[in-house]
Amino acid sequence: MKHQAFDNPPPGKFRDRETTAQGNRRASVRLREAETLWFNTGTLCNITCENCYIESSPTNDRLVYLTTAEVRDYLDQIAERGWPVSEIGFTGGEPFMNPQMIEMTRAALEAGYRVLILTNAMQPMMRPKMRAGLLELQRDFADRLCLRISVDHWRAEIHDRERGPGSFARTIEGMRWLSDNGFAMDVAGRAIWGDGEAATRAGFAELFAEHGFDIDASHPARLVLFPEMDETAEVPEITEACWGILGKSPASVMCASSRMVVKRKGAARPTVLACTLLPYSPEFELGETLAEAEGEVFLNHPHCAKFCVLGGASCSA
Repeated sequence: MKHQAFDNPPPGKFRDRETTAQGNRRASVRLREAETLWFNTGTLCNITCENCYIESSPTNDRLVYLTTAEVRDYLDQIAERGWPVSEIGFTGGEPFMNPQMIEMTRAALEAGYRVLILTNAMQPMMRPKMRAGLLELQRDFADRLCLRISVDHWRAEIHDRERGPGSFARTIEGMRWLSDNGFAMDVAGRAIWGDGEAATRAGFAELFAEHGFDIDASHPARLVLFPEMDETAEVPEITEACWGILGKSPASVMCASSRMVVKRKGAARPTVLACTLLPYSPEFELGETLAEAEGEVFLNHPHCAKFCVLGGASCSA
């Protein structure tokens, strides 16, 4: 899905923050237990993917690089607010494009958190400085560091259709280096090819076995399969009544347990968003501090319905 600024929602839907097109009270979610704080390290990436929800590319710097000092500030705020965070996540863009990626990761690990890094495991991660830094982190914090690798499909030709010729081979090369050096490694795939979940997991299991990767393809947290995110797709609005109809709880939705820090181009300071999936929607910008980010989030976006409530997906481990 090419990113569409959410200024023009589907006709009649997702227009009013608190009320659906049919006049029903829109579902909302409160931050209950903050388990994960995400940092978007910047939207620059070494490749341009066909369906990147955040439009990362070698030229997109709408979200600029975070610094180690800024990350440390939010780590301090976690302690000040008493948030029960156990995991720090880093996403992008490609996190290893950020020159302070190793230092930011070390800051989170030294503060006692588990760290999850979302990466394509390609050239930025494989630069000598990054590899050396990762090896030091692995030596010091192996039990709390995990890298989640983006592999759209277990077949190279389909993966490369999304990410460019040769992308699959370069990602596998990076994964081999991580595996050979004992890093904990998961994979994020995509459930949009019509293969069915069982066939998809079986295909990835064959890939992992072929390369000797210690990844359990049957485990939903080791191989995460994300649904497609298309802002133009026809999806229902989620009302308060939907929780009972669907047999779901607001606590099961990602914004009940996580927030994301970003820094917009030209901004003096970072800001906190309700969700990792909505980096460009002003409505989901909660403030510059974690204290401001503890408020109620109304599910006023197609991603809220398709990805989180109906799809049951989460970016966290």
